[in-house]
Amino acid sequence: MPIIQSVERALKILDLFDERDRELTITEISKRMNLHKSTVHSLLKTLQVQRYIKQDDETGKYSLGLKLFERGSLVIGHLDVRNVARKHLEELSEATNLAVHLVVLDGQEGVYIDKVEGSGVTVLYSKVGRRVPLHTSAVGKTLVATKSDEELNQLLEGYKYTTPTEKSIRSKEEFLSVIEQARIAGYSVDNEENEPGIFCMAVPVKDYSGKVIAAISMSMPSSKMKEEVQGKYVEMLKGCASKISQALGYEYQKI
Repeated sequence: MPIIQSVERALKILDLFDERDRELTITEISKRMNLHKSTVHSLLKTLQVQRYIKQDDETGKYSLGLKLFERGSLVIGHLDVRNVARKHLEELSEATNLAVHLVVLDGQEGVYIDKVEGSGVTVLYSKVGRRVPLHTSAVGKTLVATKSDEELNQLLEGYKYTTPTEKSIRSKEEFLSVIEQARIAGYSVDNEENEPGIFCMAVPVKDYSGKVIAAISMSMPSSKMKEEVQGKYVEMLKGCASKISQALGYEYQKI
């Protein structure tokens, strides 16, 4: 794939700032980038509008903007939740002999950031780093269930309803109906919608502010899923999510 020059240049400008050079003039940036001032000015203006760069009104010097801090905090937050969640995921997997996952939202997809293999079931699809559609997965449904209708409509703009199995959701209308059920129940399920023969259920994990930052799920053969078993496992999942959320600073009562 070709490199987009303007994007590459903008990223290199951000890399110019460090502990030694917290502020730079447009002349200094132009020299270091070996670019004409007019080109640098356009790049800086774009970064400034998006809040990745800010300019001091008095000195005219440029420095890194708070948007980078916000983006970086998201990455750190995901790493923190993985570290905090690990022991609880292991305990849940050991208690159930099932595969347990930790997933975060990235754009219009979920991303597996941790997985504990269960001795009682093999789930082929889920691997750390792999992406999963929102509409076919229990974790995906859980990650978006607490969003407002407006946020959800924006998120689903241009969304593709792929059908990995014959049971997969095929339309926005069907997806929104399932999301409403998840909002009421406090958990989501995937009944062979993403992987044939596999049933999954998921609940949200919240940070100190009450925001859903991840979802945890358990997977098992769909042939073994009974109504009474589902209720038991949902409570175990919620208990696990409660422990993780409390460790992240959330004053947890019940999902």
